[in-house]
Amino acid sequence: MREAVPLGMEDYVYVLDYLPHGRPEDERPIYKKEPLVLAIGEKYFSLLELVPKRGVELKAHERVYIGRKERDKIDHIKRRITYDELSSAAKAELPYVLEELVRKNEKKYVEFFNTAMPLTTRLHMLELLPGIGKKLMWEILEERKKKPFESFEDISRRIKAISDPVKLIVSRIITELSEADVKQGKHKYRIFIPQGKRRGR
Repeated sequence: MREAVPLGMEDYVYVLDYLPHGRPEDERPIYKKEPLVLAIGEKYFSLLELVPKRGVELKAHERVYIGRKERDKIDHIKRRITYDELSSAAKAELPYVLEELVRKNEKKYVEFFNTAMPLTTRLHMLELLPGIGKKLMWEILEERKKKPFESFEDISRRIKAISDPVKLIVSRIITELSEADVKQGKHKYRIFIPQGKRRGR
C-alpha cells in the first residue's frame, strides 16, 4: 500500500493512544472502521496517525518501528496530524513520553542551556521556556560563563529557580506542537521542533 504521508526521517514513534475501532466521531459502520494508532516521532516529534497490522494491539508508551525496513506492527502511516487532532488520552500521555525522550537526550538539551542565543534585540531563546524572564535569563547566562552546565542536575543545583529543567523543556515542546500554526509573538519561534510542515514523515 502506498503511504498517504511521504517518507521522511522518523524511524521510531511512541504510541500515545490506540483506538481499536478508529475515531469515535467516525460514523461509518463498525465493520468499515480500521484501528488507529496516534503516535509521536522519537526524533522530530512528528504527530502521526498510523494503521497497525491486522491482529496487532498496541499500548500507550510503546516504542514502535515505522522506518523503511520491514515493520512488525505498523501496516502503514496514514497521515500527519495536528495537536488538536490528538485524543484526550493521547494528550494526557504526551508529557510522559516527551519527558522520557528529553531525559534520553539529556546532553542535547543541556547544550541548549549552554548555547542559546538572542533571537532579537528584545527576545532571547531562553525566554521561550515557560517561567524564564529577563532576570532569570541573565542568571543563566552568567552561570554558564563561569562553567558550562553539565547535566539537568547541574542546572537545577546552580539555578535555584529551576527545580526541574526537563519539565520546562517538555512544556515548551508541547507549546510548539499545539501552536505550530501560530505565526505571531513568541509562538512564531521553534527551538525544539524543526521549522516547516515537513517534520519527519
